[in-house]
Amino acid sequence: MESQASLGGKDVLAPIPSMSQSISVSWSTVEAAVPKVPPVQPEKLSNYDLILRCQEGLNPDRVAFAELLRRYQSHVDKILYHLAPDWQDRADLAQEVWIRVYRNIKRLHEPVKFQGWLSRIATNLFYDELRKRKRVAQPLSLDAPRRMDDGDMDWEIAADNPSPEEDMTTREFYEQLREAIADLPEVFRTTIVLREIEGMAYEEIAEITGVSLGTVKSRIARARSRLQSQLQTYLEA
Repeated sequence: MESQASLGGKDVLAPIPSMSQSISVSWSTVEAAVPKVPPVQPEKLSNYDLILRCQEGLNPDRVAFAELLRRYQSHVDKILYHLAPDWQDRADLAQEVWIRVYRNIKRLHEPVKFQGWLSRIATNLFYDELRKRKRVAQPLSLDAPRRMDDGDMDWEIAADNPSPEEDMTTREFYEQLREAIADLPEVFRTTIVLREIEGMAYEEIAEITGVSLGTVKSRIARARSRLQSQLQTYLEA
């Protein structure tokens, strides 16, 4: 396309830039003027944002998922340790937990509840594996005892600077408690772990174990009663 211009009394045809050329030049100028923002490093993102990244695309973002794993690996290890302290393949179970998380993280509708969701995956995996095994597990360790709000059972013995005698008494108590736990039927032991160690609600335990809410409450009450009966001497002391 051309336009007519006058030069020294003579008409001269001058080319007019095409629309595409004008847009190209203008966009290049703008693009060069806008500074590029470097991507945010995964370790600086919140857990919520990491989960959202993992839920984008066909597969979870590997870098974001690796950061989630780094942050929550100890949480998974702690759960499995309390549930199955004598199992030699806890590392394999932990790996399977993260495989399930990777495959199902897109189904998590509330990212703020990720930790609880992760705990249920680990607990469900343990319970599934427990059903497959014929041997009796001892799924409780009280190296990190937990105080519950309902006050039904308090396994903590507080002492700022315990004396050697107090330390020995404490060790004896936990040893007796472990033996008492080992004598409980498997369903009682598992239910106690889910309630006292994991702090799960009765409804969650019922869903995981596949029994009614009344059965869960009954098992917990009976387990606590048996433990208190066997440990009465230590509890009075």
